[in-house]
Amino acid sequence: MKEGVKKHWKDYVLQSWIYASLLVVMAAAAFIFGSIFIRGFSAIDMEFLTASPQGRPLGSEGGIFPAMMGSLALGLISTSLATILGLSVAVYLFLYNQSGKIDAFVRLIVQCIAGIPSIILGLFGYTFFVVLLGFGHSLLAGGLTLSIMIFPVIVINTEKALREMVAHQIMASHALGVSKSYSFFKLVWPARKKDILSGILLGTVYAMGATAPIILTAAVVSASVPNSLFRPVMALPYHLYFMAAERISMENAFGTALVLLSMFFIAYGISFYLFQDRKEEEK
Repeated sequence: MKEGVKKHWKDYVLQSWIYASLLVVMAAAAFIFGSIFIRGFSAIDMEFLTASPQGRPLGSEGGIFPAMMGSLALGLISTSLATILGLSVAVYLFLYNQSGKIDAFVRLIVQCIAGIPSIILGLFGYTFFVVLLGFGHSLLAGGLTLSIMIFPVIVINTEKALREMVAHQIMASHALGVSKSYSFFKLVWPARKKDILSGILLGTVYAMGATAPIILTAAVVSASVPNSLFRPVMALPYHLYFMAAERISMENAFGTALVLLSMFFIAYGISFYLFQDRKEEEK
């Protein structure tokens, strides 16, 4: 009897702790998003979304259109490169690799890259892409650096999606003598493409929100809409950092933050839709 009462007491404490933690997290998120929305919404209008930064000091007037396009360009380049490499690595580990040592080595490399601080990646990008390869402070150098940063995200999410594939389907295809490439494109990809695309989209969001790597490789205070891989660009995270750090216009800084968050929410919404749609299909 005492043992039962003691167990019930522990369950009650654990349940209370879980609910309290959930409430704290939700309250903190609501406060952060609410304060950004309240302080940033007044700054957003068509000029803010379609014009370039203007005024003295720069950014006190005008808009953030070049920064929006720069962030999208950086996200597109980094995601394209990281997807090619990350998808290849994940498919190799899932379908082709038969060695436990190779599997452990690849996973170690992926985990090590995931653990590198973003500012260190930025320093590497500056040393290798900007200086050694001669790309200069440019969109290409920033995109390549960000692709290294999100590479582990895409590998891990893609492999997780592939591992959820029903094992006997893969074994049956192998038993029938079907090639592994055919199995991937005709069996695995149709079944897991939405999960894979969802993970890639999360990697894109991660790249678009990074500041430290692009400070040293791509971002500048003022630039036109991206029109060359070898020219620097504006980016929303760096523009937000510059506006807030220099106290140029806190209203525009919060407006920039709100636009950046809105882009993230759109991407997260698409990712959630793909994930939920796949679950509905499985039912």
